[in-house]
Amino acid sequence: MMGDLARQREAAESVEAQKLIDDFVRAATAAGLPVVDLMATTGGRSVRTNVRGWYLRRDRSIAIGVDGGYYRLSVPAGPLARLTGVRVEPSAPPLIVGRGGRDGESGDLKDFLARALAQA
Repeated sequence: MMGDLARQREAAESVEAQKLIDDFVRAATAAGLPVVDLMATTGGRSVRTNVRGWYLRRDRSIAIGVDGGYYRLSVPAGPLARLTGVRVEPSAPPLIVGRGGRDGESGDLKDFLARALAQA
């Protein structure tokens, strides 16, 4: 029962977060915010991904794709990833980026999106 409530809360949060992301993608596109080929990190090395978009965190571990996807860019990969790149899939977006993280860069998704848009 507790697990069901937590899943429902996370699902509702993701719906709200996705609305913020969709607004960001429209605004970033309209403002001409430069789109980049997103890179993932695996084993301390940067590798190409299949996604273009905008980074949200300074360490480039979280990004928004032009498709409106929320991407976590720290990924496991095999030894060929440096040559072939990696395929990343979007994940359910949270309203709080970095929740529970210990790296010091966490906060409201809307603040991360606003900071990224301010770069336009």
